[in-house]
Amino acid sequence: MPELPEVEVTRRGLARALAGRRVSAVIVREPRLRWRVPAAVRALPGLTLRAVRRRAKYLLLDCGDGQLIVHLGMSGSLRVLPAGSAPGKHDHVDVEFGDCVLRLRDPRRFGAVLWRARADAPHPLLARLGVEPLSRKLDGPRLHAMTRGHHAAIKTFLMDSRRVVGVGNIYASESLFRARIDPRTAAQRLSRAQCARLARAVKHTLRAAIRAGGSTLRDFVGSDGAYGCFQQRTLVYDRAGEPCRRCGTPVRRIVQGQRSTFYCPACQRRRA
Repeated sequence: MPELPEVEVTRRGLARALAGRRVSAVIVREPRLRWRVPAAVRALPGLTLRAVRRRAKYLLLDCGDGQLIVHLGMSGSLRVLPAGSAPGKHDHVDVEFGDCVLRLRDPRRFGAVLWRARADAPHPLLARLGVEPLSRKLDGPRLHAMTRGHHAAIKTFLMDSRRVVGVGNIYASESLFRARIDPRTAAQRLSRAQCARLARAVKHTLRAAIRAGGSTLRDFVGSDGAYGCFQQRTLVYDRAGEPCRRCGTPVRRIVQGQRSTFYCPACQRRRA
């Protein structure tokens, strides 16, 4: 599933290619995505795409009169293609900008294309999201305060979008390794020093992933069609049984919340 780095890579590509351009047409071939594509998107022609923003894993295309809200779901991607490019089987929505087209491809149809008029209240999907991990709002003191009273394992806590947004499975494992924290540790047991290390590690991991173009495990490509390569540089993720890059101890795999977790039992030794 595309996580924060993949969505941010997409956002940057769309902003470079499309910001300031006028919408010339909208084509909805398949409206039955995770939620039905609203008829309101057909009013986009004539509007100018002023900016492309991101909130958590949602792309927000600011068109002045409102926002087009796009979520890539489990298998979606947004591509900027030359006008007239023939659509494929899973190409469900096009937003045309004269000589180019923004195309949503979503084989599993778990993505979303929604509209929020400027005068509307904040969209319900965005109303209860947690802290942006790359913002100044996530630091050691804030993370320490957030984790008090939470008995869940710290990896599970990191992946809860009501607490911190966009830290998916790969990036949670990698961040905890960088911070030398056992992923099974109860969130409330982290010390102030550990929270400071973890906040820094999350930022470092996500920024490294963005520079690498994100992670392509199955379907994700950037807006220019390029694959992400962060998964080729991971320190522990998907390396069960291989030597830790730091100390040589075999990396272990466990399951938390039905997701695979990878960690080094020596570097991430659990506190007594």
